[in-house]
Amino acid sequence: MLPQQTASLAHFAFMPLPNFTMIAFTSAIEVLRMANYLSGQSLYRWSIVSPEGGPVVASNGLSLQTEPAELLATADIMFVCGGVDVQRVTTKAHVAVLRRFARSGVALGSLCTGAYALAKSGLLAGYACALHWENLSALKEEFPNTQFLRELFVFDRDRVTCTGGVAPLDMMLHLIAPRIGMARVTQIAEQFILEHVRDTSAQQRIPLVARLGSAKKALFEVIALMENNIEEPLSRDELARLGNLSQRQLQRLFQEHLGTTPTHYYVTLRLRRARQFLLQTDMSIMDIAIACGFHSACHFSKSYRDAFGVAPTQERRKQIAPLAAHA
Repeated sequence: MLPQQTASLAHFAFMPLPNFTMIAFTSAIEVLRMANYLSGQSLYRWSIVSPEGGPVVASNGLSLQTEPAELLATADIMFVCGGVDVQRVTTKAHVAVLRRFARSGVALGSLCTGAYALAKSGLLAGYACALHWENLSALKEEFPNTQFLRELFVFDRDRVTCTGGVAPLDMMLHLIAPRIGMARVTQIAEQFILEHVRDTSAQQRIPLVARLGSAKKALFEVIALMENNIEEPLSRDELARLGNLSQRQLQRLFQEHLGTTPTHYYVTLRLRRARQFLLQTDMSIMDIAIACGFHSACHFSKSYRDAFGVAPTQERRKQIAPLAAHA
């Protein structure tokens, strides 16, 4: 969104999905509350809606009261707030609400996994967006016309998408800055004990980086090569060459820091990606096998069973019933 567009935002609507992540939701609203408090004015107001109204339960078990979306005539921007099992809990009623607001020209946004609901509604085709790292791979396959990025938050025309956790604090501060000014943004950040406000170039940190630290640059570069070459896996020789390492250095790096071999780590990475596809998409098992670099269904099934203790068909059956109920 352009600065002149964000400067006019005053009424925010939030639509939490069942099992939404409370920390992402409250992080967004608290920025608006603090802006009002520090300014001594009601600069912002917000509405919390759902298709039918009534309580919506978060993933932590707390309940949030909502009003029926049809009673909300309009808003300046609508955020859909996701969390756990977003594919299962996004219903046709949620899709209808989002499409109605889109037709009215309301800007749309998402928090945590809420981008799934926007994409399912056909409202992210041709857009770039942010999404929690756990869901990135599966949604890239399911919605190829949407560009899913690793950034904490993304502003793309009339779409404002954000990852989970406390990232909505940073996103909302950037969103309201054109109206309240950077001096007030700094005051809000100080109230929330934020050392600095992350900008649109900040990316999500994958758990491996958080565990090992940035000093293991060579290891991260090789793992990035693996992650970017899932469907057509690189050989160990290619990994070593592209990572500017010898075969011995490559082997020692993985053994020392991860307690495994590069080959085993690569296979496990591909199988975890396959598990995401099984649980989060309706791709056929053969298509999943191919997308994860297994050109034999038999080899894929055996490797999957060895890793997770169940066959891919058993894993898929566990998801069919709940997904079908909310289709």
